[in-house]
Amino acid sequence: MAKAVAVGEKHLVLGFRGVGFDIIAVDDVGKLADELSALARDPEVGLVVMTESLASEAPETVEEFRSRSKAVVTLIPTHEGGRHLSFESIRRAVERSMGVDLLGKE
Repeated sequence: MAKAVAVGEKHLVLGFRGVGFDIIAVDDVGKLADELSALARDPEVGLVVMTESLASEAPETVEEFRSRSKAVVTLIPTHEGGRHLSFESIRRAVERSMGVDLLGKE
């Protein structure tokens, strides 16, 4: 059975434990790279939910994880407001695969 993991600031991801997610509390970008590297090696991880605030600090690390793992990565907005990083990622993927920007640039 695939595992779901929530990665981010502890106070923002702790609630996911109540619905069966594994929790990885990360407070700095250096630890994020180590944790994502470990998750990429775990074949049981199927879904990673990550706070947008943390992902925005290390976009290269998140992209590297996406390229090394089969897990779906979803960024969730925080109380700081959404930065639309997930939309931008989807827009670039569609543009790369279709050759056309179907979702439009902002």
